Amino acid sequence: MQKILSGMRRACSELKLIDDADKIAVGVSGGKDSLALLAALAAFRRFSPERFELHAVTIDLGLGADYSPVQKFCDSLNVPYKLEKTDIGDVIFNVRKEKNPCSLCSKMRRGALAGAMKALGCNKLALGHHADDLAETFLLSLFYEGRLSTFSPKAYMSRSGITVIRPFVYITEADVTALARDENLPVVHNPCPANHNTQREYVKNLIKNITRDIPIAKERMISALTHPERNNLWN
Repeated sequence: MQKILSGMRRACSELKLIDDADKIAVGVSGGKDSLALLAALAAFRRFSPERFELHAVTIDLGLGADYSPVQKFCDSLNVPYKLEKTDIGDVIFNVRKEKNPCSLCSKMRRGALAGAMKALGCNKLALGHHADDLAETFLLSLFYEGRLSTFSPKAYMSRSGITVIRPFVYITEADVTALARDENLPVVHNPCPANHNTQREYVKNLIKNITRDIPIAKERMISALTHPERNNLWN
């Protein structure tokens, strides 16, 4: 936890992710990343120079997941928990029968999150994307969209009036996994039919294969993305 908090504190300080009087909703999917972020932010608020309020919000896709362990975990952290039930899973897999469901699901979940946040009066949404996600998103954009792009650690969404922050942007997935194990986080089984069968999963495995031959490859990718002065592309 100390290593995670150190990296998160650096991100919050350097990238100005949290301001005084923020009301932050953590998007909790039930996976290790979002649960680790919730635990870290709950610990961070005890010594953060900025005073902020914390909420946890889960968008239930209607696929049969049991989020009662997440409720108990939030109670233990003294963090209010909101479970927003939706029919997103039915719409995507049964009504529309999407072959590549992740993009649409993400948009629909984000819309549901925005609605739940407005009801709570939250102005910022914290997501558990980490440094590995940063590299994977870059390759996804390059390979499938022909763009040199990845997500930003802080982004204002003008349509909803919500600011998205990613406090784990400097943290590796290995450290998140270690925290989840050490803290015995109540990870919820993901019942999504597309789980582990996506373009992102392919890119994740591709990076693993590359690092077998070039052990520093992922580290160098993350470093290049988080240090804009190393950009040496055509203008």
